[in-house]
Amino acid sequence: MIRELRKVDINKVAEIWLDTNIKTHYFISAQYWKSNFELVKELLLQATVYVYEDKQEIQGFIGLSNEYIEGIFVSAEMQSQGIGKILLNYVKGKRNKLILNVYQKNTRAISFYQREKFELQHSGLDEATGEKDYGMAWQQK
Repeated sequence: MIRELRKVDINKVAEIWLDTNIKTHYFISAQYWKSNFELVKELLLQATVYVYEDKQEIQGFIGLSNEYIEGIFVSAEMQSQGIGKILLNYVKGKRNKLILNVYQKNTRAISFYQREKFELQHSGLDEATGEKDYGMAWQQK
């Protein structure tokens, strides 16, 4: 089931955010993610966030600011089971266009977005981490 984030969900969602970032972005210091943990909790409450829940357990979420995807995060034990795709399809039903940034070293995510019909728009640099990234976009056909 997909539903909007509730304030009571914030700790679980933030844990998934931290855990996934540390594992997926091995090329960025874990301390970077940990130092942003409290700020991210506040930002999550301000963004549009949809959680994927099964048996009262949050297993993943997607965060949006207008048409910008802040991120799709799925708990480690539930990855590669289609939850990210379900969340992405859910927001595709709510927007005509979606854009995002993805680290160039995160090849698994790039492949996922390309399979989901996102196209490479440009390459850039994430100032906060010094890592190269790509801007990608999806347009309703």
